[in-house]
Amino acid sequence: MAHPVDIHVGKRIRHRRWLIGMTQQQLAEKVGIKFQQIQKYETGANRVSASRLWDISDALDVNISFFFEGLQDETAKVVPEKARVPADLMGDKEALDLVRSYYAIPENQRRRLFELARVLSDVA
Repeated sequence: MAHPVDIHVGKRIRHRRWLIGMTQQQLAEKVGIKFQQIQKYETGANRVSASRLWDISDALDVNISFFFEGLQDETAKVVPEKARVPADLMGDKEALDLVRSYYAIPENQRRRLFELARVLSDVA
């Protein structure tokens, strides 16, 4: 199954390509790949590597950030609010305290606590 980020980036590639009136074949030629690969990127079937996205952004005359615009809105539909991790997890004092406390627990008990947390997060 395609990752929501890959699908979003693919939609943005297609959107920009259509806006400037470029065919998949033309984009593929500018990037140096086959048009079938562009099709796979646009559907999210294949992930776009960083270097390939750089080439595509150059060919479509946009900044790389263009492909990620609106992503927050898209992923909010897919990832439940409770499952989100703060952007700066290691900058969160409570999270750091929790990690320190977790690793202070003996390993066999830590595994059991981990399983309990996993079960509770599935239920919540």
